[in-house]
Amino acid sequence: MKQNKITVLLRMLKLVKPLRWFMALAVVLGTLGFLAAQMIPVFGVWGILAVLGEGAPFALKTIMIFLPVLAAVRSVCRFSEQRTNHYIAFTLLAIVRDRVFQALRRLCPAKLEGRDSGDLVSLITSDVELMEVFYAHTISPICIALVTETIMVLFISHYHPLQGLLALCAYLCIGILLPAWISKRSGTLGDDLRRKSGELASHMLESIRGIDTTLQYHDGEHRLKEISDRTLQLSEDQGELNRLSGTNAALANTLILIFNLLMLVLSVHLYRNGYVTFEGFLIPLAALMSSYGPVSALAALGTTLQNTTAAGSRVLALVDEEPETEEISGYPEVIWNGASAEHVTFSYGSETVLRDVSLEIPVHGITGISGKSGSGKSTLLKLLMRFWKTKAGNIKISDTEIEKINTGNLRNMEGYMTQETVLFKDTIANNVRIGKLDASQEEVEDACRRASLHEFIASLPQGYETVIGEGTVTLSGGEKQRLGLARAFLHDAGLILLDEPTSNLDSLNEAIVLKALYQEKEKKSIVIVSHRQSTMRIADTVYSMDQGRIS
Repeated sequence: MKQNKITVLLRMLKLVKPLRWFMALAVVLGTLGFLAAQMIPVFGVWGILAVLGEGAPFALKTIMIFLPVLAAVRSVCRFSEQRTNHYIAFTLLAIVRDRVFQALRRLCPAKLEGRDSGDLVSLITSDVELMEVFYAHTISPICIALVTETIMVLFISHYHPLQGLLALCAYLCIGILLPAWISKRSGTLGDDLRRKSGELASHMLESIRGIDTTLQYHDGEHRLKEISDRTLQLSEDQGELNRLSGTNAALANTLILIFNLLMLVLSVHLYRNGYVTFEGFLIPLAALMSSYGPVSALAALGTTLQNTTAAGSRVLALVDEEPETEEISGYPEVIWNGASAEHVTFSYGSETVLRDVSLEIPVHGITGISGKSGSGKSTLLKLLMRFWKTKAGNIKISDTEIEKINTGNLRNMEGYMTQETVLFKDTIANNVRIGKLDASQEEVEDACRRASLHEFIASLPQGYETVIGEGTVTLSGGEKQRLGLARAFLHDAGLILLDEPTSNLDSLNEAIVLKALYQEKEKKSIVIVSHRQSTMRIADTVYSMDQGRIS
């Protein structure tokens, strides 16, 4: 659900609560730093007045001591403020990333199956990074500007109330009215920019993955044109945002010049009519001219916050999204003792995929589910894993409704292997160890022996320490599937669900994989989904599925 900018900013602000004392420290340091910088010209004018004998409030010697002290205070406070702000920002980014990955875990896999992977990568990388602008360059600058400019208004008003009122108008126009007007002019430009950025990332990732097909069918020119068009659209939006930033900066500088001239005119008028002394003529003018730093930072927020709020909105929308199935806890532990589906019906939206499906999965043995692609076989496995909820009927594990089994308990009882085994850029041992993170080397090797993979691994120069994954040693389809089996065997679940484990394998590798599975049938329950009749030969019971029905 799309949220307005104010709601997004308020929600982002709530995350600061654990670090509120650090934020207060940053505001204090920033205020002291700006006040020190603003008072340097003021003390300079007082020094001139002291030389001229015009009644400066401090002796010239004292002023000469104050000037380097103020410069040192400015340097130390500026550095400390920036360091504190960035500590806050990067700590909060770590918190945001943690929440994002918790959300991904909750939503996976049901709510992420239809998401563009490139857009998702853009969201969890660049969108999260853009939130740093808010935490490091927005919250404390607003507070610093409020405190600093209030002090400067009071200081200038000390000479004459009209001078203070003019300074207040200057700060309000540059720090509030200008960024509000620029933000209104930009409209949804920031949201469009983040959306198109995600679409381009998705398109690029898709193009990289399909580069072999693109080359094979001479589609490179067409693909390149699509990338160029999307990049051009993104550049045009970014250009428009940059033009608004330029307009914002130009207007801010123009307003600064106008208010400086107005202060000069006002101070001349007050001095000529005897309302202020010569000091009252020079000091407010010098104070105003040196005090625009905090509000100038606010003036830029009209455009910089566009991307930030758009990115924050996308991140918070992901965090808020409700999962298809919630984590379950609080029920007694269940021990694996078979499974069943009882009159199960399921649909994706308005499309019914399973219709009144019933089957039994015994404690040991191999159960086969055959059928054409799209007949609902894989969906049934996902229901057994509780990735989705049934619309009607029941899934039971050990004669217990699946909705009354703790999620951790269910995951321990089930192992799930998809058609494509995902490999991470890590050692073979660690890729297998995903099935049981605290497994010993002996357990890893035993799982690989059971998957008929040990001899192959032992033949590699670095054995189990061989790094595999993208850009490293490449495994064949059969070796990948056997590695997936080794993970499942190491997980040591009572029920192993296999989705098309042999569809991409040649006859030899299929035989190796099926032999490994057949040797496990006396220890575990194995469910194999496949459209290949040769795979179904090892099954003790075979269910045939067609158009969502089973026979």
